[in-house]
Amino acid sequence: MSLRFALFAPLGLAAASLAVTACQAQQPSAAALADSANAGPFEAAALADAPFTLEQRGDFEDPWAMTFLPDGQSALVTEQAGRLILWRLDGSTVEVSGIPPVSYAGQGGLGDVVLHPQFASNRLVYLSWAEEGEGGKGAVVARARLSLDLAAPALEGLEIIWRQSPKVDGNGHFGHRMAFGPDGMLYIASGERQKFTPAQDMAQNLGKVVRLTDAGAVPSDNPFAAQGGVTAQIWSLGHRNPLGIAFDADGRLWEMEMGPAGGDELNIATRGGNYGYPTVSNGDHYDGRDIPDHSAGDGFVAPRLWWNPAISPGGLLIYRGATFAAWRGDAFIPALSGTGLVHVDLDGENARQANRWNLEFRVRAIAEDPSGGLWLLEDGSRNGQGRLYRMVPRG
Repeated sequence: MSLRFALFAPLGLAAASLAVTACQAQQPSAAALADSANAGPFEAAALADAPFTLEQRGDFEDPWAMTFLPDGQSALVTEQAGRLILWRLDGSTVEVSGIPPVSYAGQGGLGDVVLHPQFASNRLVYLSWAEEGEGGKGAVVARARLSLDLAAPALEGLEIIWRQSPKVDGNGHFGHRMAFGPDGMLYIASGERQKFTPAQDMAQNLGKVVRLTDAGAVPSDNPFAAQGGVTAQIWSLGHRNPLGIAFDADGRLWEMEMGPAGGDELNIATRGGNYGYPTVSNGDHYDGRDIPDHSAGDGFVAPRLWWNPAISPGGLLIYRGATFAAWRGDAFIPALSGTGLVHVDLDGENARQANRWNLEFRVRAIAEDPSGGLWLLEDGSRNGQGRLYRMVPRG
């Protein structure tokens, strides 16, 4: 085990056409499409003008995700190279044992970490990572029980409950963010692995949001459950690189997606919805090739909000706490190329960019602690180091 101490300092296809037909009843009207708005360009406010300050509370190696334990005194932080760290408010950290080998390259490695809704009684933790296998690489999701021996925490009985299918070559667009819904089901964001067409291929679970039971089984009420195989897992399709999923208080599933050039988008991921990639997008391919924009009557669900220029989102959080009471129910998006934090006002199914703060570092993830505090994880592109910050209300 390694014991470290943190520093404290102020501061698309034939099969796809079947899917589109099957989901036609869920497609938006022209009026709903008109609600889709471009959030950029936007003059980002400096940190000095933000209603919060940042207090550095830790330092990690290529961190990717963070989730607080119910006691509010500790959190689990993933590091892409394959380490799960138990971090405590006193600044101490200890590595959790029982993590399997991961494929650490490019965007791959150890990814998300979330707790089962009944973690207090069953101590189940869910992890995602990239693995190698026949055909290339793909994301996986596993669950295990967390033993909280303060000197030697460990994951016990780890079992893989989901895999991206098929495995393909390359080190990009794994997605693999996770969220439990109010229905008790596990939702997993699955990237299209930079292969474009899998997002519209119903025989693959790439470029999709999938919905499973907490044990990895397919719920009988999934939109394509009757088709069997990986198709039965699919909740929504036509996604590029979904890097954030979160439920609002009314049970809507919001999905934040890193799109092509000038096409990052915030969606409401509805049952059976097809979000169009790569057939349509408000962005274009990075090599300059055009992608048709979303348009009324095209059979695809348009984003609620999109960014051009892009912000390169790292995740998504919908705030529920009281520390920043005016923000309750709003969305927060860590930005990589945007080097900051984006605040989106959510009003029912409508979304409006309310604030954007330039923090002058790439933000990989945002987390909320049980008391309503907000925390930011810096991306590890700064010599592999990613700092942990607490957002402190100003004044």
